[in-house]
Amino acid sequence: MPPKTHLTAEQRREKTVAAVVDLCANEDPASITTTEIAKRMKVTQGALFRHFVSKDAIWESVIGWVAKQIMKRLERAKNDAATPLEALKAMFFAHIEFIRERPGIPRLLLGQLQHSRSTPARLMVRQLLSEYRKSVEKQLISAQLDGELRKDLNIEMAATQYIGMIQGLVIQSLLTGDMQYIVDQAPGAFEVFCQGICAPPE
Repeated sequence: MPPKTHLTAEQRREKTVAAVVDLCANEDPASITTTEIAKRMKVTQGALFRHFVSKDAIWESVIGWVAKQIMKRLERAKNDAATPLEALKAMFFAHIEFIRERPGIPRLLLGQLQHSRSTPARLMVRQLLSEYRKSVEKQLISAQLDGELRKDLNIEMAATQYIGMIQGLVIQSLLTGDMQYIVDQAPGAFEVFCQGICAPPE
């Protein structure tokens, strides 16, 4: 019988995050219990709470991981792009791919925003959305200055539409129960978005 592998505290926390994200793919995040999380990880609740002081602390850790992963992917996507408009496109599809890989994340984020109480995790989601929006607006401003976008474009509204485009695709995917929908519809959605913001040909 092979020796039992002992995980470090950090590895155990990472495993917990992965378990919660996977559970969110098929369940309402609000209904997920620590018993389910522990069962998914094949540990006792006591072992789980040796690394987290409360259930809220688990959600806080999960949201922190999600935020870090999303922003890291956006940063990498825009850094590989040749122009600001190409950066916006790369960021968009990087986010779509992240959702395809981790279908539980949209449920997780929406679930936190629906909380009536102001939890640390909910505040972290709001902070993520704020940072995300700033990143999008920065690329829109650069693209406008480079002449890629209409001179009269309302940057704030364009950023709202950009984010709303992803949120709309997510909602439709959740309604159909098929996350492949978001992948199939993303190219057309981004094309329509570009038609509304891009500068007309000279």
